Amino acid sequence: MAELEEQAEDTPKKKSKLPLVVGLVLAIALGAGGFFAMYSGMLMGGGHADSAVDASGQAGPLDRSMAFVPLEPLIVSLGPGSANRHLKFAAQLEVSAQHEDDVTLLVPRVLDVLNGYLRAVDVRDLEDPQALIRLRAQMLRRIQIVTGEGRVRDLLITEFVLN
Repeated sequence: MAELEEQAEDTPKKKSKLPLVVGLVLAIALGAGGFFAMYSGMLMGGGHADSAVDASGQAGPLDRSMAFVPLEPLIVSLGPGSANRHLKFAAQLEVSAQHEDDVTLLVPRVLDVLNGYLRAVDVRDLEDPQALIRLRAQMLRRIQIVTGEGRVRDLLITEFVLN
């Protein structure tokens, strides 16, 4: 009898898996609720109001608060140490619609800054496909300094050809 009592005390009791299951269900529910709140725009003004395509895949009204200012294509001569001789660069500036005229007036200054920057960049950086993101960020920052803060939203590179 004493042995049976000792064996009963030695065997651990099984713990309930109920807290684990409840925690898992709550985590899934909270994750789904958070996703819905962000996607629908209930939190932090999220959602997709700025996109031209709505959730059903149909084209909706475009955001008229922006405009695009095209830049003339630049052809930059590359140095003698390069396998390529020229860089052809073309882009457009995404601007606030209210600042479109101001930015259009500053296009010659923007082209001057871009031309100077592209001539100063090392040829190896131009030839590296992964460097385009860094180059784009650098050019956008220089353009924003020339045009004034808050006028240019983005730089859209339409041509970047080395030949």
